[in-house]
Amino acid sequence: MRNQSISHFHDVHLHAANIQQWHQDYSQLTAGSAESSLMQLTTAGCHVFLEQINQRVVQHGVAPRNKMCFAVPINVPGSVRMQGREVDDSSLFFLHGGEEFMFHMPMGMQLLSITFERELFEQALAHTASASDLNLLLRQPVIRVSPQRFADARRRLLALFAQAMAGELSDSHARLLEQALLDELVQLMSDPSCDKQQRSPSSTRSFIVEKCHRLATTGQFDVPSVNDLCERLQVSRRTVQNSFRAVAETTPLNYLRSIRLNGVRRTLMSTPAAQFSIGDAAAQWGFYHLSHFAAEYHALFAELPSHTSRAASPQTQNSVLI
Repeated sequence: MRNQSISHFHDVHLHAANIQQWHQDYSQLTAGSAESSLMQLTTAGCHVFLEQINQRVVQHGVAPRNKMCFAVPINVPGSVRMQGREVDDSSLFFLHGGEEFMFHMPMGMQLLSITFERELFEQALAHTASASDLNLLLRQPVIRVSPQRFADARRRLLALFAQAMAGELSDSHARLLEQALLDELVQLMSDPSCDKQQRSPSSTRSFIVEKCHRLATTGQFDVPSVNDLCERLQVSRRTVQNSFRAVAETTPLNYLRSIRLNGVRRTLMSTPAAQFSIGDAAAQWGFYHLSHFAAEYHALFAELPSHTSRAASPQTQNSVLI
């Protein structure tokens, strides 16, 4: 199977939903209309996509099962956290298939993601002299490499992707592409400049933000305040404030409100208007004053909730089929 696509979106949820093989939620944290680009290519053994979004986004989901998932930051224009680890512009991301993840992506960041079938990657790894060292290294979600070596690999990976997107891929060319991508990543991790014993534990600040994120989205109707979160985590308000500033470049109040507003938006976009009202969707996420909610929704998405596209009703879908 081979397919290539280039798409542009004005909504981060539609962007996320169109990434093949991945099941994840994107939540917009900064205010304004979203604009994004998504280029992707799928072959029998790998899936590659290049994405860029003009707004700050937090991604939360599960990596595709039975895959080996890499990502290469093309630029790092702000605070980035991957699995609670701080990231610079010479950091390689890695996830095992089925692994839950949280990724904080700053405004304007461009990211190249490369996902291999597990069997294909393991076969390539078995032919390297440093297979055991690399297996140890792949326990880390953030792998640090020398800046110059990383920059060279990034340039070659982008060139391979651009060339593949420029024309039709035959089966033989697809296999050559898969091998070239595999070779580039394995060589990057095998480079002597890459410390195979490196460890990068998750930071306390990232743990606090992730815990608050989960608490705010688990009990939708009973939304905890910042003070409630401080009490549950047994930390001071200043610690929580500093954690959100460092990880998400915003305040706890703005972050938690934005996450819930994104929850409302996902609900609206996935339900027919006749079956689920705006008020019901807002209340589900802890917004009970509709005028205040509408103003906050508009401030974040530059769109009133009444203008958000809704899912087609079953009756409408049936009439289209008939």
